[in-house]
Amino acid sequence: MWSILIVTLPTQPNAVRLRIWRALKALGCAALRDGAYLLPDKHAAALESLATEVREHGGTASVLILSPRDEAQRAEVLAQFDRTEAYAQWRDTATALQAELEKLGETETRRRLRGVADALQTLRRIDYYPGPAAQQADSDLLALRRAFDNHFSKGEPQPRADDGIERLDPAKFKGKAWATRARPWVDRLACAWLVRRFIDPKAKFTWLSDARKAPRGVIGFDYDGARFTHVGARVTFEVMAASFGLDADPKLQRIAGAVHYLDVGGIPVAEAAGLEAVLDGLREVHADDDRLVLAASAVFDALYAAPGASS
Repeated sequence: MWSILIVTLPTQPNAVRLRIWRALKALGCAALRDGAYLLPDKHAAALESLATEVREHGGTASVLILSPRDEAQRAEVLAQFDRTEAYAQWRDTATALQAELEKLGETETRRRLRGVADALQTLRRIDYYPGPAAQQADSDLLALRRAFDNHFSKGEPQPRADDGIERLDPAKFKGKAWATRARPWVDRLACAWLVRRFIDPKAKFTWLSDARKAPRGVIGFDYDGARFTHVGARVTFEVMAASFGLDADPKLQRIAGAVHYLDVGGIPVAEAAGLEAVLDGLREVHADDDRLVLAASAVFDALYAAPGASS
């Protein structure tokens, strides 16, 4: 079944009319005709909220239940929610970005890649009946991420199966040598900060130009075969925090949300844009990875101490 909003918008104020129209679009409502908007019944509360706002400003609105009389009518309604064209437009954007990888710098490409990923997430949110087009888009995004990694971040780890995270004693990792891929970005920078902040303040890092040639005996992170790497949906920073029993810290959870979003996409968080801009700037300023980690660590220290981080 579906819920249908029958609405006559108030003539004034225009701001209310615009807000209602934008809300209907953001919800992905199907328009049966002007003033009749449809959503799957489980989203009825969203339509009820809009109806209340319309009535408060002098318009008329009712939310009714629509039940198809037969399969033919059901197919007609489902066709109103077909997102195939929207996925095709999204794919054009993704394909264009992949074609330009050779010409663009890493920072610009990363930002555009995140925009492409966010656009797909928004589309998936209103795709109430996903089909082959949605599956193809997921595959296209994965291919685009791999193309980015191959061009700008060679050695990016493939996630291991999530069979649980082993808890480790931080004391046993003091005095160890650590290693990860050179020219670290957000996940590796955050991991290096975590190690020095919570595990071993005197930890030293080896920056690998080829992760396959990591020295024996080092504690590797964020590359295939490393001691700490992506597991399931979790990035290396999240895995490392969980391994050392730090994942319940709300301040680290806040940082982890930003690191995850900037590294692999997902749910946007407020801190991500500022963190990305600062880390991009630091990578431009510091060609030496040890200096880069020192500078980035000060940023993570500030983010960890920021008001509201523990709430």
